[in-house]
Amino acid sequence: MNSTIFDYLYPTFKINKPIRLIELFAGYGSQALALKYLGVQFEQYKICEWAIKSIQAYKDIHFPNTQYWKDKEDCTISKEKLQELLYEVGISQNYNEPMKLEQIKRLSHEQLLRIYENIMITNNLVNIQGTKGKDLEIEDTDKYDYILTYSFPCQDLSLAGKGKGMSDTSTRSGMLWEVERILSECKELGSLPQVLLMENVPQVHGQDNVKDFNRWQLKLENLGYKNYFKDLIATDYGIPQTRNRCFMVSVLGDYNYVFPKPQQLNSTLSDFLEKEVSDKYLVKPGTVKCFMTQKDNGFPRRERFLESLELTNKKKLAATITASQGSKATDNHILVKNASKKGYLEAKMGDGIDISSRMEYHRGTVQKNKSQTLTTQINVGTLTNDLKIRTLTPKECFRLMGVKDEDYEKVRKNQSERSLYHLAGDSIVVNVLMAIFKEML
Repeated sequence: MNSTIFDYLYPTFKINKPIRLIELFAGYGSQALALKYLGVQFEQYKICEWAIKSIQAYKDIHFPNTQYWKDKEDCTISKEKLQELLYEVGISQNYNEPMKLEQIKRLSHEQLLRIYENIMITNNLVNIQGTKGKDLEIEDTDKYDYILTYSFPCQDLSLAGKGKGMSDTSTRSGMLWEVERILSECKELGSLPQVLLMENVPQVHGQDNVKDFNRWQLKLENLGYKNYFKDLIATDYGIPQTRNRCFMVSVLGDYNYVFPKPQQLNSTLSDFLEKEVSDKYLVKPGTVKCFMTQKDNGFPRRERFLESLELTNKKKLAATITASQGSKATDNHILVKNASKKGYLEAKMGDGIDISSRMEYHRGTVQKNKSQTLTTQINVGTLTNDLKIRTLTPKECFRLMGVKDEDYEKVRKNQSERSLYHLAGDSIVVNVLMAIFKEML
């Protein structure tokens, strides 16, 4: 629910105990980073994350020097036993479904050992569907404030998704109801978390999903929580990215919570760009040229567009971007196609340029001094000094998610570039989380 005058009758909630953090759908741990950057003393108590790349990233950022086994002689678990253990907990390779036993058997013994070690080091419950309320081990609530965060999948809610919604657990976004089950089990045990923090796309309370969102709020109210939700955009909290997300804070008991006030944006996209970038990030001139047809209001016919797009995406190149007359840049800008009556927008150095595969349907293909919302694909570019278009680098994407360079470097060493883009786009802007947590401290 949104704040009303009646909410101010309740005392404002403040954390006054040591924090134990539980991160469901943890990713690389943006919530933990937010508390870390705030200088808060807290315990990374539990996480639940099934994607092996995200588990590796979480371990590398938060437990970079921690080992589960002191040396190789301690790694006595057989390959067959590891296969069985990892199949039972339900690890995922593609973020969408658990790995089949046949897939796990293709991994080497060393790979299996690393995955198992990462799970143990991060206190990972792995699969939300296999997690029970008792597994959270919420105890001594008179001594600790437990914060449980749940950024459940948005694929079936977002505008880019398939619109399946979150009515039940047959959809990825329906994993929300697994959280309901876990909290109900915690209630039976008499050990609920003091604070819940949800993050998802604004469509979570949009017309198509509001009925389920209200059902979720009512469930939390019946468990004893007071709910406060609001859409927050990253540009209001120090990050020049047009990322708008819904956050809901639920506090156990009769407490009020007020979301942080917007702040003036004092930085631009240029402040987040690397000074020297490899030419491999440049969009190839020939690729741009093949989309320069004037048919159908400047866009290729749909069949040829999709065919060309499939070819270019395999090379990780951007499509449907054009310069001004004859593909020549003007003195200080280029013209980028935009799905509007005018048909284009001016892009200058320091602007974000939409280079996504669905650009032909988009407006706002140029964002002045800001980046568009990052996704799990390479979807944002910018201009070089000589007005060539290049993609943002993985480091720049992590910066735009509020991650410090030293933490990015920890992640980078064990991830491919493609995985780095996915990790960044699938995460939460740390600065926004910091502002939210700060209101509780």
